[in-house]
Amino acid sequence: MSRLGTPPAKTATPDVKAPPENAPRARATLALTSVATAVTLMTYTAPLVTLRDTAAALHTPLSAQAWLINGTPLGLAALLLVAGSLADDYGRRRIFLLGTVALGTTTALGALTSSTWLFTLARIAQGAASAAILASSLGLLVHAFPSPRGRLHATGVWGAFVSGGIAAGPLVVAAIPSWRVAYGVLGAAMLVLAALSARTLAESRSPRDGRPDLLGALAFGLALVSLVAALTLGRDGWLRAPVGLLLLAAVVLLGVFVLVERRARNPMIELGLLRRPGFLASSIGGLFTGLAVIGVFSFLPFILQQALGLSPLDTAWLLLLWSGLSFGVALQTKRLAGRVPTRHQLALGFVLHAVGTLTMLGAINAGSWHRLLPGLVISGIGSGLLNAALPLLAVGSVPAARAAMGSGAQQTLRYIGSSVGVALTIAVVTSSSGGLGDGTNVAILAGAVLSVLAAGAVLVVRERA
Repeated sequence: MSRLGTPPAKTATPDVKAPPENAPRARATLALTSVATAVTLMTYTAPLVTLRDTAAALHTPLSAQAWLINGTPLGLAALLLVAGSLADDYGRRRIFLLGTVALGTTTALGALTSSTWLFTLARIAQGAASAAILASSLGLLVHAFPSPRGRLHATGVWGAFVSGGIAAGPLVVAAIPSWRVAYGVLGAAMLVLAALSARTLAESRSPRDGRPDLLGALAFGLALVSLVAALTLGRDGWLRAPVGLLLLAAVVLLGVFVLVERRARNPMIELGLLRRPGFLASSIGGLFTGLAVIGVFSFLPFILQQALGLSPLDTAWLLLLWSGLSFGVALQTKRLAGRVPTRHQLALGFVLHAVGTLTMLGAINAGSWHRLLPGLVISGIGSGLLNAALPLLAVGSVPAARAAMGSGAQQTLRYIGSSVGVALTIAVVTSSSGGLGDGTNVAILAGAVLSVLAAGAVLVVRERA
């Protein structure tokens, strides 16, 4: 596709004929990609309930704890776009297998680290491997389920397993006595999935002429690292020179990235797609899901343990109410097909999240986890709607041949939002003069406002379509 969103003179076609949607291989593809995605999200959420123990073991100061959470989303956001392009061009099965082997290995290595920076590097490597899995998974599913009805079913199941991984991760990790053993278990599980996938998955690709956009990937990755570093260091003073220089570097590098993408023969992201309402809505939805939803809920378990004295396992069970509902709702959203437009579903998800989080105001200061329950239920329903709508919009708004790239673009913005949201949430909560309770209230209010803005933006995009 050209920059203006028109087909190129040479149309890329998959090299392997898609199997019938009811064939065993198609069902196996759905099962393996969904389970691998769930385990990927389990490794992503592992630090949520182990942050206190991990920080103590690695002697990580409070100001640097954002890196323990942000390592994986940083690697994800930096490489999802290039992983999607590589999957389309060089083989979705190949990139998927590389990702599963790399994630299994780096997760196991993370259990052996002895310092904050080594652990952070391991988490960034896990994020890079996760990018390969998540970007190629939807490309494999679009190939295995080419019809609109089949794609609706497959992306709904896949989106539900995103929620399922978020639900199961904290619970599994908290149930294991040592966070190091937990990482070893998750790494071993991913290596088993890699072996099964190597024997089962069929290859597909939609090759383009030319080399991958490595310069664009470098500029984008460095811009993101600069931004997250600035937000993390900003907690100790926003007017300091290093913070300003890092923010300036992020802006300059982002400008370089846009210039590279406009001139590249095979850009990481085809900027002309932003003129498509569906793709733009998917991008907005991904960004604000990271900012407003993941940003707040990533640090909430630490707050529950620190302020309310809950154990990691108790925290995981409480978080399961939110993520488990998200899983169930995402599985059932296929019933909305033809009744509720996907963008309306996306907007409703954001509104429900905003309402749910607002009911949680004051719970930390009151010292009552019971007051969180209604908000976790409402927000969980909203999160399920988001997790089901986003992948469907991502692959439905681009040509089928570029499905992995479309998925990578949406998820890139999701994890950019997550990285920024986590850093800002930690900065707001821990810098409040009123303690964790008042800081949590400010973070919740900010997340609710962002959710409402996201809902409005998605609806406006639809009106302009």
